[in-house]
This record gives sequence, C-alpha cells and structure tokens, in this order.
Amino acid sequence: MQEEEPAVPARDSSLIRPYARTGGRTTARHDLRLETLLSTDESRLHRASNDQAAMMRLCLQPRSVAEISALMKIPLGVTRVLLSDLITLDLVAVHEPGDKPNMALLERVLSGLRRL
Repeated sequence: MQEEEPAVPARDSSLIRPYARTGGRTTARHDLRLETLLSTDESRLHRASNDQAAMMRLCLQPRSVAEISALMKIPLGVTRVLLSDLITLDLVAVHEPGDKPNMALLERVLSGLRRL
C-alpha cells in the first residue's frame, strides 16, 4: 500500500510578489513623499487597468502615499512605483504639501503646548 502525499493547499491568487507588480522596477519616476496627497475622479477610471483602478478608487478622495500603501497592503517602494506610473499616465493628480509651515497652525500648537 502506497502512502499518498498530503494535499498542498491551494494558493490565493491575490498573493502576488510585490515587485512582480512593478515589473521588477524599484525606482519611481516621480519623487513621492509619504505625505504627498494624490487624487483622481471617476472619469479617469475607465482608462485604467484593473490593478490601476483599484489604487485609483482609493484616490477618489485625497489620500497620502502612506495611506494608499497601507490600504493596498503593499510595500511603500512598490506603492511609489505604481503611483508614479499613474501620474505619468495622467490618471491621478499630485498635491504637494506647501514648503512653508502654516503659521496659524504652529501658533495653535505652541499655545496648546504652553497650556500643558
């Protein structure tokens, strides 16, 4: 009597190696900071592939690069490469944070710290 090998569990098709999604690329064409906000609108979704559309749906309301990475559950480097592709294809808009700090906000923070 021959023993059968244990059955190998079926793999989840959503388990794709992160860098396979980028075609092995590790460098983004655009400099995207963690706090950089991106947005899009529904009219652009029809131009995207299924993978791109999933990321773009998150951008229907402005979201940071860090948020998108966390919600997509993919590494930050991969997220930056994929978002960079969307920017190049004009599928998402980039909203860079201002270079100067908001003085009113800084004064409120300072005031709050003094009250502690």
